[in-house]
Amino acid sequence: MKVKKAIIPAAGLGTRVLPASKSVPKEMLNIVDKPAIQYLVEEAVAAGIEDILVITNRGKGVIEDHFDHSYELEKNLEGKKSKEQALESIRRIADLANVYFIRQKETKGLGHAILCGKSFVGNEPFAVLYGDDIIISEDPVTSQLCRVYEEYGCGTVGVKECSREAVKKYCTLDVSPLRDNVMRVHNIIEKPTDEQIISLYAILGRVVLPPEVFGLLEEGIKNVPAGEEFFLTDALAQLGKEGKLTAVDFIGKRYDMGNKLGIMMANCEVALKHPEIGEDFKAYLKELVATL
Repeated sequence: MKVKKAIIPAAGLGTRVLPASKSVPKEMLNIVDKPAIQYLVEEAVAAGIEDILVITNRGKGVIEDHFDHSYELEKNLEGKKSKEQALESIRRIADLANVYFIRQKETKGLGHAILCGKSFVGNEPFAVLYGDDIIISEDPVTSQLCRVYEEYGCGTVGVKECSREAVKKYCTLDVSPLRDNVMRVHNIIEKPTDEQIISLYAILGRVVLPPEVFGLLEEGIKNVPAGEEFFLTDALAQLGKEGKLTAVDFIGKRYDMGNKLGIMMANCEVALKHPEIGEDFKAYLKELVATL
């Protein structure tokens, strides 16, 4: 079955980028001239996704506004030749896809957030694009995963090799090769200790899952103590143990928009390739670096 639906979890509090995220959702922080979450929606659309559910929470209504029409602004720009490109760019946002929203009433972790999308997904496969992870690639990473999902008929996760310190913050995978950059996943350990690290492969920002994952999530959440987060990787690990999970060492540059350095790296590197400011920004950086 073709993957036509996606979930974007965007309910996190953004504590690592305070004070910027105190009143502006971290998903709305800009990379040059577009908020981070727009990059995610555009990637999903480029992969053939038609329906997108964004999981939010209190104080994030501005995300909904961004993907709606702004009639007063559009009216103000109409008829001004110098503003034609700006007008087209904001109108296009509202027409990217069918974008829906639901609130995660309690912050219980990524597994719980995905479970909030059960009725939206129904009995279809779906992609998950993590709200913190922007990945720039000519071949959208979601497309790369969808092709592997359709080839093998089971869940697939986007992975990259990381440093040992990074793996301890993410997860570690037990994998074996299938072909090229595709692997079979046998097990996953969330936030491993040094002794638990199986490999330096970690899941970074993209997964495509079968609808049966919701049964695993519902069963798993029953065993989570009150006040603790429920990790999506608990359900993914179970799929791996059942031989129903693959991994793709994806092609693309990933930026962690959940920390300040990641935000600055994304802005700098995207700005260098921006059609309007790229050359001027490059010249500026050369001058700046010469003074350091």
